[in-house]
Amino acid sequence: MLLYMSNSAREGQSTPLHSVSVAGAVVREDGRLLAIRRADNGTWELPGGVLELTEAPEEGVVREVWEETGIRVEVDELTGVYKNTTRGIVALVFRCKPAGGAERTSDESTAVEWLTPAEVEERMTEVFAIRLLDALDETGPHVRSHDGRRLITQP
Repeated sequence: MLLYMSNSAREGQSTPLHSVSVAGAVVREDGRLLAIRRADNGTWELPGGVLELTEAPEEGVVREVWEETGIRVEVDELTGVYKNTTRGIVALVFRCKPAGGAERTSDESTAVEWLTPAEVEERMTEVFAIRLLDALDETGPHVRSHDGRRLITQP
């Protein structure tokens, strides 16, 4: 799948700036999902972060999951594209399977746990829970927008 963003500006309009992030929806054989509690705000999310300029999205996912959780992963496929319309962040989420390592916290995480889908819905805000749950249904990739707090209804 090819994703394209234009940097061309129309006369009189500024060029929109977007940040691209990647995240891993890591699914164990028993169906549990890898989640972190963020160190900066205490919220539960899937591991991920800003994609470096020189890396492919799949490489970024492997790096981010390792840095935040201590888990090595193999990337399966893109399961969703999510845009935070308030902050201008486009997140690419990839379903992954664990391939080694051991759970540990980092400077960015205060807890690392394997959650059931029900626990994901309990602990995470809707905009992050949906990213993990979308990865389970295998009908993606999903494309969704949100304002940072709630999903924006798609047309």
